[in-house]
Amino acid sequence: MSDYRLYSLDGAGSISFADWIRADDDEHAVRQARELKSSALRCEVWQGSRLVATLGSNDLAGDLDSAPPAAFTPRGGGESPQPTG
Repeated sequence: MSDYRLYSLDGAGSISFADWIRADDDEHAVRQARELKSSALRCEVWQGSRLVATLGSNDLAGDLDSAPPAAFTPRGGGESPQPTG
């Protein structure tokens, strides 16, 4: 299990909420993000300083049991997002 950080972003792209999640791998972390943030406009899944996925409202909405898993492209590097005031 690995630690991931889930950031919910508002309409301006600022962090509105953050959660810690634990997952077996990136795909599991993305599935958890879809379940936890189904009403968010957008969210990002990070593992340390690595951006794993950005999920928009279309990726987060709908019937989670019948919807295919959100497509994502693993990304390397990057910096952790900083909360804006």
